[in-house]
Amino acid sequence: MGSDKGVEWASVLELLVVVVIMVESYSFLNVILSFPGRADCPYYAKAEILADYLQVNLPNFRIYKITQHPDNWEQWLHDICEKNGWKHKCSPIVWRELLDRGGKGLLLGGFNDFLEHAQHYYGITSDLLSEEMLQVGEENLQTHIQIEKEEEERKSLINPLQVWISSASASACYHLIPLLANGEVFGITTEISIHLLDRYDCKEVLRGTVMEAQDLAYPLLRSVSMHVELDEAFLQADVIILLDDILLERDTTSFENCIRQVNELCKVYGPLIEKNAKSGVRIVVAGKTFVNLKALMIMTHAPSINPGNIIAMAMLLESAAKAMLARKLNMNSAGIKDVIVWGNITGSSYIDLSNAKVYQYDSAIWGPPSFSRPLLDLIYDSKWLRSEFVTALSSLNSREYHCVGMSPAHVIATVLRYWYQDSPPREIVSMGVLSEGQFCIPEGIVFSMPVSFQNGTWEVITETEINEKTQEIMDCLAYDLIQEKQVALGEIQKMQPYKKEVDTSFNIFSLLDNLEEEKVEKPREELETLSSGSHQSETFEGETNPNIPDVD
Repeated sequence: MGSDKGVEWASVLELLVVVVIMVESYSFLNVILSFPGRADCPYYAKAEILADYLQVNLPNFRIYKITQHPDNWEQWLHDICEKNGWKHKCSPIVWRELLDRGGKGLLLGGFNDFLEHAQHYYGITSDLLSEEMLQVGEENLQTHIQIEKEEEERKSLINPLQVWISSASASACYHLIPLLANGEVFGITTEISIHLLDRYDCKEVLRGTVMEAQDLAYPLLRSVSMHVELDEAFLQADVIILLDDILLERDTTSFENCIRQVNELCKVYGPLIEKNAKSGVRIVVAGKTFVNLKALMIMTHAPSINPGNIIAMAMLLESAAKAMLARKLNMNSAGIKDVIVWGNITGSSYIDLSNAKVYQYDSAIWGPPSFSRPLLDLIYDSKWLRSEFVTALSSLNSREYHCVGMSPAHVIATVLRYWYQDSPPREIVSMGVLSEGQFCIPEGIVFSMPVSFQNGTWEVITETEINEKTQEIMDCLAYDLIQEKQVALGEIQKMQPYKKEVDTSFNIFSLLDNLEEEKVEKPREELETLSSGSHQSETFEGETNPNIPDVD
């Protein structure tokens, strides 16, 4: 019995010696702590500074910092805890890596747990004040944002930006490709791949465009490809440019039928965008007809896409107005700023000059580059504004104006450059965006209004002053857009005229009125529709409809 007890005590003593040796040698082991936290968290900031001090002064102490944006922190914390079977709900979370032992990690805890750990094992704590903690937290957030931005730029060098252009046989696309590929739009370090989408019968045109684009040998143009099958449309798209896919050839019996066809096309495009494009895809809706409605129907049929990432182009009309005014003043149109386009971009719209300014105008009054004068103070010919100016702008909707495509390409490239690299400070840009009630415009319609681009997004310039007359006209324009939406969604069958009388003689014009005056006769062709393989069309002879725009 005595010998047995002696053996047991010897075993216990050996075990105690091993434990003591392990405890005493703890400080000499490699200690690796993972240190995640919300980027702007002041407690993470305080614990981080203490951990940095330990890492500098202890040769075997290492920390692995992981910051998460405040918007992503809760989801990230939930996922990591669920993966490891931990329970933790605040920032920071600290665990010890056990990679050398094949373990998943030993949870240490949060802010207080780490401070107790440092005090117990290393005899050190932090005396950082609350105000300093908040300051460091803000600095951490800005650093995190900058690192994320640099990481995106680095990834863009590996994975080029995917740009899709629909109706790519249009002449605007031909002029647009060099502007997108020269580095001025997306940045001089961002490579792009351009995908051209169109009908099967445009295959030869697309092939020629691809070959010419390849001949350009732009360093930032990774690839150019053509697509005629809808199933592969918008695959991995970062940017989608819709170039008037709906070809309205005086082909339907009524204006309302055209609207319904617009909706049918967007019913095809919307699910394809949701299925194939990236979740943060940016969509620019351009073209000659129903630009506002197309943008709205894409939002309707692709509900997972952020509506703020879908815009309708109004800059072509804005630029044309500036050019006309510049010719009248005998100056460069670049010196005219803040002309606003309100309403339905390719329908009834209102050119507002009340906020327009003129820079670098050669007159008796001269000033530095920042000096400006109100435009209406320099144009005394009100008759010209009410007649020739309005008539010339309304002609922009005619087919003849759009044959070249240089201007549409330029404004699309300019808007994308603003979207990715910001618009000039304090400069107004007209853009069709989803209304949220700004300027008393009804919610739920795409309405052209003044915006500015900053930090990769746009913002409506709600400080813009509008007078009573402008507000009345905007009510009329909103009424038309609401009716277009209701027809497209099948809520009403026929559009009704606006009942309240509004003086629309000043800078407001209607696409339909303009077409009614042209009275161009042309055989009716069925509106081109989309199938899983290509657009298809039928021709009906002997019928005309002067109320529908004649475009290629």
